Amino acid sequence: MNKIYTGILSAVCLDGSPPAYHYAKGFGEGASNWMVYLEGGGWCKSEDTCYSKVQNQGPGMGNSYKKGNQTAFDGILSPSQTMNPNVKIHRRGARVFKAIMEDLLAKGMRNANNAILAGNSAGGLATILHCDGFRALIPNAARLKCIADAALFIRGKDLPGAADKRELSFATIVAFHGIDNFLPKSCTSKMDPGLCIFPENLLGDIQTPIFLLNSAFDSLQVSSCFFQNLLLELNSYILCIHFRTTLLKTIPEDHSSSRGIFIDSCYYHDQIYFNPKWIGPTSPKLNNKTMSEAVGDWYFDRSSFQEIDMENDFPRDCTRDT
Repeated sequence: MNKIYTGILSAVCLDGSPPAYHYAKGFGEGASNWMVYLEGGGWCKSEDTCYSKVQNQGPGMGNSYKKGNQTAFDGILSPSQTMNPNVKIHRRGARVFKAIMEDLLAKGMRNANNAILAGNSAGGLATILHCDGFRALIPNAARLKCIADAALFIRGKDLPGAADKRELSFATIVAFHGIDNFLPKSCTSKMDPGLCIFPENLLGDIQTPIFLLNSAFDSLQVSSCFFQNLLLELNSYILCIHFRTTLLKTIPEDHSSSRGIFIDSCYYHDQIYFNPKWIGPTSPKLNNKTMSEAVGDWYFDRSSFQEIDMENDFPRDCTRDT
């Protein structure tokens, strides 16, 4: 694990610790090929929710919480952060990204032949937001593309909870972290910044080739963000169909080979981060290709790929090889 020491007032994680990332140096034919992966893990939108991530050592912390140390001090004298929290929340994600990119460029990424920026869930949304900027960092790369998995968080203005849940939640994230100026001007010049974090309002302006992988029945959005388990309580597939129709409408039409699309009907969230979904026997297939085959052919310009599962109107259980 590499830690980046950038000074207390510069790039630090939520808990104030130095940012860190895992680094595996390429070798052989892959020595000049790079992939930067932004792992998912959700967002925090208030001091309380950010502190909860710090307390539970979720994504956003460079240090690991040390357990097992016993002490005679307890109650108000306890050194435990759980007992007596005193953590200042640092919102410097953009600085962390910049610091890590500079470190990787110095390690040789600036001379990359092939490069990929990829991510899943919240990291997939960050991939969409940083895609063109990433290409600008490595202008001489022969091939540079982005892959966004499970990142199509939709506004869904015609779906339940559009204004009071999804729009409010994302607007709160934008305001709390103060990222208005980091969002594309092509979007913020036309609409409220809180709406410019939704991929449906961003994808049309991305110039760098990007591949979108998502489930048409994204389990996170269907069960949590949208219907909050009403789907199970009402046993209503109508809501699922409505979500699927709405999600597909949010993908801007782009028939060029630079835009890759793989939209399956599996009832899950995140796909490329787990081997069984990415390349294993339970990996869904579209046009007789697994995700890994579709992305590989698209990335190396062997063939274009834009496929949506139109045969399944309902969510599928893709956890078994059936």
